[in-house]
Amino acid sequence: MTFEKGRVQQSNFNDYQMLRMAECPEIEVHIVQSKEKMGGIGEPGVPPAAPALVNAIFQATGKRVRKLPIRMSEAV
Repeated sequence: MTFEKGRVQQSNFNDYQMLRMAECPEIEVHIVQSKEKMGGIGEPGVPPAAPALVNAIFQATGKRVRKLPIRMSEAV
């Protein structure tokens, strides 16, 4: 997101350019030791993200998105 005078410039997803891999800041990962049962290191939350997003687009627009990456012209 971009800000000007303390305000977000994007009003919605249609005017927000998604971050590309080359633009991504360095990500630092820490594995926390625990005696709890193993459950992954974050990956379990990734697979349902795309279906949740396209279902939200369908609810908002009535149009199904059938391929990724999602482009504005395909979502409305």
